[in-house]
Formats: sequence, C-alpha cells, structure tokens
Amino acid sequence: MIACDTDVLIVVDVQNDFCPGGRLPVPGGSDVVPVINRLAGRFANIVVTQDWHPHNHFSFASMHPGKQPNDIIAAPYGPQILWPDHCVQGTSGAQFHESLCVPQATMILRKGFHRTIDSYSAFYENDRQTPTGLTGYLRERSLTRVFLAGLAFDFCVRYSAEDAQRAGFSVFVIEDACRSIDVDGSAEAAQSALQNLGIQAIVAGHFA
Repeated sequence: MIACDTDVLIVVDVQNDFCPGGRLPVPGGSDVVPVINRLAGRFANIVVTQDWHPHNHFSFASMHPGKQPNDIIAAPYGPQILWPDHCVQGTSGAQFHESLCVPQATMILRKGFHRTIDSYSAFYENDRQTPTGLTGYLRERSLTRVFLAGLAFDFCVRYSAEDAQRAGFSVFVIEDACRSIDVDGSAEAAQSALQNLGIQAIVAGHFA
C-alpha cells in the first residue's frame, strides 16, 4: 500500500496520561510511538488529536461523589463511563508523548473541552450532535481515505473510525499502531463492531 495525496493519517490522543505513568494509562500505550513515527514519513497529510478537558469535566469520577473510575452513570446523551481525571488543559498529562515526532502534521484537533460532554471520536462529541469540524476540514482539502492510529483502540480510535465511515470516507485502522485499554471487554467489542461495519484492519508493514 502506498499513501497518496488524498490520504490522511489521524494520530489519536498519543498523550502522556494515556501512556505508562499517566493518569489513565493504556497498557503498552507508548509502544505505538515508534510505529507512528515510521508511518508518518509515508503521509503528506497528518492530523493529530488531543484530549483537552477542563479540570471539572463531567466524565471525571472525581466530579461525582461516591463514584469510582469505570462506574457508569446516565448522561443526557446516554451511558457515560467515569474516568480518572486526565488530559486536563495545560497539564503535562495532556501533552503529547515526548518521543512522538510528526512535525509535518497540519492540524492539531482538540476535543473534550466542552465541560458537560465527553468526547471519544475525532469527528463528533459523545452527544453525536456536536461536530469537531474535522469532517469539513478533510473535505475542504479533498482527502478521501482515513488511516487511524493511536490510543485507545477500543474508544477514541473505534468511534473515530465509525464516524469517518459514516461521513463517507474510506477508513483503515492500523492495528499495530493502536493499543486498547479494555474496560469490561471493550477491546473485543470494538473489533467486532469495526468488522461488522467492514472497516479494514491493516498493519504498518502494508505500507511501501
């Protein structure tokens, strides 16, 4: 496979808090960094997403007395998993992993900054109504194939892939450039969901 000028690599949330030692570490999260760095040299178009929560974000377990991380509550937009405080705006945990090297990225998309709505997808907040603007950006630039890598596969990568396909893009998930956090079987559920939608899983070695 050869990346062309109408392809975009979307690097999802490779931030300190999602890597070992962070507030919400994805097992093996930092292992995706060298894979993504190698992939980045194949793409002329790269978008990087960044979780960017206010300190009092609705999805934080600390905002709900008596609740713990991984508890589920009812939000106005549906079930909401509660998380440890993470990727708080301006903190070191919200910064990109120090070894991530994608200087040619043309866009950094911050998501999750609405206090009362969580955000997994790079395309829509979790209310499924509030767009991030990424769809319009990709269309304005005539980009048609989306390749996804990053953290975590079973949440932000999964929902980004689903929304990209829903928006009419051809979508590929680069499996060895992703890792899962796996909350109550979420990794297997994500794999099944993407397979059922016909979203292709590839590996970095497919690129020439």
